[in-house]
Amino acid sequence: MPLPTRWRLLVTPADDGDRNMAIDHALLDRAAHTDEAVFRIYAWAHPTLSLGMHEKARLEPDAAATRGIAVVRRPTGGRALLHHREVTYSVTAPARDASLRESYDAINAILLDALTRLGVPAAPAERRGRPLAPDGAACFAEPNVGELVVDGRKLVGSAQRRDEHAFLQHGSILLADDQGLVAALRGTTAPPPAATLTQALRRDVDFDEVRDALIAALEHAVGPVSTLAVGELAPAIARHVATYRDPRWTFRR
Repeated sequence: MPLPTRWRLLVTPADDGDRNMAIDHALLDRAAHTDEAVFRIYAWAHPTLSLGMHEKARLEPDAAATRGIAVVRRPTGGRALLHHREVTYSVTAPARDASLRESYDAINAILLDALTRLGVPAAPAERRGRPLAPDGAACFAEPNVGELVVDGRKLVGSAQRRDEHAFLQHGSILLADDQGLVAALRGTTAPPPAATLTQALRRDVDFDEVRDALIAALEHAVGPVSTLAVGELAPAIARHVATYRDPRWTFRR
């Protein structure tokens, strides 16, 4: 597997969007100075619209606030999605150990193993023409090549950011489909329904079940992993959270 041999696991409770992104950014900082990868599993305290780093906001702050939806801009690229009934993962690791494609494929293998353990027949999407533009339709409207789909519909949306020292990949595994709200917030046409675990398995699926499948798949791939305490990241989180709370970052055009 073209990723570090030393892994840590971080499972964090549901949190606000700005802290969730600050934690991921702190983990990216950490990866640049260690030889460890960290697999994080987390949820969101409130429904939160996240925007890709290079995406135009294309909505006013009040449009989301009146619906009880928070807005945050991610440190990774990609397109807008709504975090609500889902499980979110992130992987941070030194960049020297694998190319973008190698690391993406290796992480996909862990995700696919977890989905198989749940009984979900997912597969990587094939290319359907030109790559999707950052300001195109919402994230779950159409899969990019390599993203995980069920019956051609995206189930897991992932994005990766890397520099010469480290990379961060994170993504969302949908329990249920709330993605139509992205179009409602922007006044655009609603996309086709996304794939969800509830729909694929024809039963309710909760966070704990997916968390356990992800941990089992990770340990099957890399062996036993030790846990990381979020408190170890406190100074870096405090440094980054101000950026993710700043409307000038979130709503930049």
